[in-house]
Amino acid sequence: MKASEIIAQLQSLGNQANREGMAHFGIKTERALGISMDTLRGIARQIGKKDHALAQELWNTSWHEARILATLIDDPRAVSREQMEQWVAEFDSWDLCDQCCGNLFDKTPYAWDKAVEWSAREQEYEKRAGFVLIAYLAVHDKQAPDEKYLSYLAIIKREAGDSRNFVRKAVNWALRQIGKRNASLNRAAIATAHEILAQGGKSKWVASDALRELTSEKVQTKLSREEHCHSASIRGKRANERR
Repeated sequence: MKASEIIAQLQSLGNQANREGMAHFGIKTERALGISMDTLRGIARQIGKKDHALAQELWNTSWHEARILATLIDDPRAVSREQMEQWVAEFDSWDLCDQCCGNLFDKTPYAWDKAVEWSAREQEYEKRAGFVLIAYLAVHDKQAPDEKYLSYLAIIKREAGDSRNFVRKAVNWALRQIGKRNASLNRAAIATAHEILAQGGKSKWVASDALRELTSEKVQTKLSREEHCHSASIRGKRANERR
């Protein structure tokens, strides 16, 4: 499919009621058509393959849904640091930020470094992107060692006082996702949340909201079961090695 054909298809699917709903949730709609994520994912499946050049063309149209579609079809292996910087500077809505980070950027080899770099930025959506990356890495990168996430907890503590809603919600999200990864990180995230609470001021919500989930019976039961299974697996391997 050509970019012009895709844009024509998107324009035919525009929905004014959806646009109004997007605006209600703080999404800029000047260049939005009002198309659901389910529909966009269906179009991505129609395209059928990762296409870096087509993704660039779609992004450059500046249509909101075309940019989200670009994040779905781009090839993370072809994404450069320069592209990441160009795109993050053009984020104008929290959903575009989150979709781009979760569909594409967290799968690039630069994700870990960019999370650190962007978390210190002043621009609202660039800073949000840093913490959204941390949250998605905690969910998607199954092989990463705990040490990588422990280094992010200091960043979360440092930025927890940002009063901007789209930033503080992302900081909170990152803290919760790290704390749900395993029992060890849960304990570290809970300790960080208590340190944030002690800071007082505008950072308190980030910590108190995270603590509600991280200390909940549901999360603790799940992590305890996983820790027990992991320990049993290690004991089994050691027993086999001794035979």
